[in-house]
Amino acid sequence: MPSHVSRHGMRRSRKSFHDRVLAKARKLVRNGRVERLDGERFNVIGDHGTYNVVRTPKGGFSCTCPGFRDKGKCSHCTAVSIMLHQKSR
Repeated sequence: MPSHVSRHGMRRSRKSFHDRVLAKARKLVRNGRVERLDGERFNVIGDHGTYNVVRTPKGGFSCTCPGFRDKGKCSHCTAVSIMLHQKSR
């Protein structure tokens, strides 16, 4: 680990990323930007394009956005998860 990066700083960075993803996902759901195509496929209209989100066989999600490709997480997948959770109540 570089000397200028503390363990606390790395945790803070991850938490900050998670908080940003969650806030963006909630906004996408609130603004009606998540649409179910069929079964386990969804379109999510993000700030930089429309992305396809699918539920994987193991129950997770996958997205066509660059963020998911780079980090394995994104606001689009989180938005679909939030929407599905709200509908199941």
